[in-house]
Amino acid sequence: MPIRFLCLRCVLLGALLQAQPMAAAQISTSLSAAHPRDGQHDWDTFFGSWKMRLRKRLQPLSGSDDWVQFESHDTTRKLWGGRANLDELEADGPNGHIEGLTLRLYNPHSHQWSIYWANSADPAPENPLIGEFKNGRGEFYDQEMFNGRSIFVRFLWTNVSETSGDFEQSFSDDGGRTWEPNWVTTMEREPAGRANVPPNPDHHDGQHDFDFEFGCWKVHLQRLAQPLSGSEQWLEYDGTIVVSNLWNGRANVAEFEAKHDRAGIEGLSLRLFDPHTHQWSMWWANAMEGRLDSLPVVGRFENGRGEFYAFEQYSGRWVMVRFLFSGTRTNFVHGEQAYSIDGGRTWEANWIEDLTRDEGKP
Repeated sequence: MPIRFLCLRCVLLGALLQAQPMAAAQISTSLSAAHPRDGQHDWDTFFGSWKMRLRKRLQPLSGSDDWVQFESHDTTRKLWGGRANLDELEADGPNGHIEGLTLRLYNPHSHQWSIYWANSADPAPENPLIGEFKNGRGEFYDQEMFNGRSIFVRFLWTNVSETSGDFEQSFSDDGGRTWEPNWVTTMEREPAGRANVPPNPDHHDGQHDFDFEFGCWKVHLQRLAQPLSGSEQWLEYDGTIVVSNLWNGRANVAEFEAKHDRAGIEGLSLRLFDPHTHQWSMWWANAMEGRLDSLPVVGRFENGRGEFYAFEQYSGRWVMVRFLFSGTRTNFVHGEQAYSIDGGRTWEANWIEDLTRDEGKP
């Protein structure tokens, strides 16, 4: 069970290949190679700020060839030393203002990347596209529903350099034999420091509830080695947490690293605010797997106390998950994750952490 304090849907490319052999013939993959290429730094060239010239097909897979054009601005920065990255996009599109983010996570076992997209109007990560770069060409695939039917989706990055690059999204409704582009982008490097996200008014509706955590923290962690087993063996870790502001507070990402005498934990959490429900969803990913959990914990803050819940499987059984924040109005924050197997009547804590703000870092 992943850690929920930093808590941040996975379609495996292997399943796609088995289900659609015609598509498999078109997918460049090194899975069958004896020594897969290590691609953990494939996105390094993308770090920084970009101007994007976009063309969008208005009605994909309809026979229509009507397109619109507009511009966006995008900033990409690295996480986990390059084995993950995050970019923020802002654009005024044909349907209004767009604020989005893309989280890319590297799987060190499959040597592939998972790409997740979320936008501020409907803030939940979509199914990831999965793939890799080969000879400077990035190919990523997913299977989705579009207008009531199942299709394949493909992302392509080509001609990427320090100053420019090309991106294309395409759909296929014939098993990958043909692909229809519907989103074509030309990238152009622009000076660093441009603020992508416009000011966001504070409506006091919960969208700034995580502002207390922005910055750097020292963390002392106690983790129950075998939850729900009757064991009382706890492991202790010390490390750091760095929390960064996204969408002017309506989202954030927390980078976590802690060490035990025999092992370490490296992960990140993506937190997204839903402007309709006024709730937060927290999604978790760890560096050993390179993907987001299938479900977030969801909740809100009241009077400085945060309560977040989920219903998930742990070791083959369904459990209720609860995470609590307290001390959020101080420089000493407490977090606690617990499981319940009796419908919430009793809870067993399995993750207890104490954060102290690192005054020596901005």
